[in-house]
Amino acid sequence: MALTSKKVRKLLCAGAVGKFLDQRGLYLCVQSRTAAHWEKRYQYLGREHYTGLGSAFVFSLKQARERSRRASELLADGIDPLARKREAKAAAIAAAARSVTFGACAEDFYKTNSPTWKHIKHAQQWRSSVLGLTLGGKPVEQDHCRLLRALPVQEIDTPIILSVLKPHWHEKAESMNRLRARIAAVIDSARAAGYRRDDSINPADWSIIGKVLPAPGKVAAVNHFEAVPYAQVSDFVTELRKREGSAARCLEFLIYTVARSAEAREATWGEIDLDGATWTIAAERMKAAKPHVVPLADPVINLLRRLPREGDGDDALVFVGPKSGKPLTDLALMTLMRKLKRSEVVHGFRSSFSDWAHETTGYSSIVIEQSLAHAVGSAVERAYRRSNLLTKRRRLLSDWARFCCMPPVVETGEVVQIGRGRA
Repeated sequence: MALTSKKVRKLLCAGAVGKFLDQRGLYLCVQSRTAAHWEKRYQYLGREHYTGLGSAFVFSLKQARERSRRASELLADGIDPLARKREAKAAAIAAAARSVTFGACAEDFYKTNSPTWKHIKHAQQWRSSVLGLTLGGKPVEQDHCRLLRALPVQEIDTPIILSVLKPHWHEKAESMNRLRARIAAVIDSARAAGYRRDDSINPADWSIIGKVLPAPGKVAAVNHFEAVPYAQVSDFVTELRKREGSAARCLEFLIYTVARSAEAREATWGEIDLDGATWTIAAERMKAAKPHVVPLADPVINLLRRLPREGDGDDALVFVGPKSGKPLTDLALMTLMRKLKRSEVVHGFRSSFSDWAHETTGYSSIVIEQSLAHAVGSAVERAYRRSNLLTKRRRLLSDWARFCCMPPVVETGEVVQIGRGRA
């Protein structure tokens, strides 16, 4: 006996668990008072099949019969209703994928990858240039990617990317080239996720963009970090050692070890071996993602022994910041440089060391570059050169620390003839 609307309501209200036949293979399937659906039983190619027709709380008996009738029409035309439903679902998913915007892909890329980035500055620049937001979530003034974020990522092509880059290329080519690389990374990610269906070269790749825009180095000269001339380093260190505070000791440590700012500021006592006179930096804290052992000269050991400690654990910071458990900021070191009336940047001391070592010592370039944690030579050369040259680097950094600690030369103004001086 066919169902009626009244009986359907009664079954649903009672939560009568079971399958109740209506007509022509249409069933009301009740699981509970809150779960029930319509289902059609049919045969296709000699096999029994069931296909769902929707929630019984959404579709009435009349609507369910109409949906069942449409399924019967497909069967009459030799079409499996269940296969047609799956095809429609797949088409809807594909259509949704094609409509995913560049902004959604960029947001997903940022959320997925930013936790692995080493420096907060990288995350800040990426977020502001691509997503148009500060780390605090406020809109930035110059939002270059506003147009791109609103478009489906499938539609992003080279002309659209050029419309973002070209107006600003000649005034800030380096920044625009970084933005181009970030756009390319988002598009590559979208392609891997299936949101782009083309196999051609990434429209933001330099192999394409470079045929339209000049290389950044040709637009404007590359400005290297300003560095303290190595001849002035010992005078600078003399003044620095007169300063008190964690920032001054961190900067002094950085100069002796020729480390990068973050490597020095985030150093922990667990990385320091005072007896072995080494500082071992883990791979995840290094720019090249490889562990680096820094030999510590006597002035560095003496500096470390005098430092106050905040906790005894291996994860305790060597250079205590204003907030407990938080490292010093890069700004703290830069502020100290300005207080010492120097316009150069902290990173420039690595250049000072390089100039001094290459110009005044007999150490090989390999020893010097490895002291700076630079990759030297081809991949094959690096594979065969397995030594970290620790002994030679220890001598080099000891010579450098001795040079940095040389007392300033006092000029008396007295001129002595060489002949008379010898007499």
